[in-house]
Amino acid sequence: MLLKGSCHCQSVKFQVESKHPYPFNFCYCSICRKTAGGGGYAVNLSGDAESLKIEGKEYIGIYNAKTDGGVSPMERNFCRNCASALWVYDPRWPELLHPFASAIDSTLPVPPERTHLMLSSKKGWVEADVKANDKCFSEYPEESIAQWHERLNLVK
Repeated sequence: MLLKGSCHCQSVKFQVESKHPYPFNFCYCSICRKTAGGGGYAVNLSGDAESLKIEGKEYIGIYNAKTDGGVSPMERNFCRNCASALWVYDPRWPELLHPFASAIDSTLPVPPERTHLMLSSKKGWVEADVKANDKCFSEYPEESIAQWHERLNLVK
């Protein structure tokens, strides 16, 4: 599926091919919450990094989060004009790109279940909207985005 996205001010527009377009992975970690989460969390998708096309690349900033172990290699791309979170790229997995569902303008499919991860970082004011089939994890699940899509026969 072709995902088309943009920042709020429209300085950055992008598109990326995705075999895993269901927005199901709700991350409550402090990094996602503070840099991209409107509801106390962020929702990431998966895309083919080689297919990424960007208009307005000059407006993109990159943030490498500080962690207890130093600086994360994950590159959080955002618009320098309006601060919209766009995608995460991790050089350890160069074939992948993880757009934030909040930046996607295309109509996304509704997931049959969702994963709530890093719940140990969730703030008290955040109410996790956990549905009957949802999976919850205090840290990271072992199942990847690709494995989740495959298990539910949702690979596009």
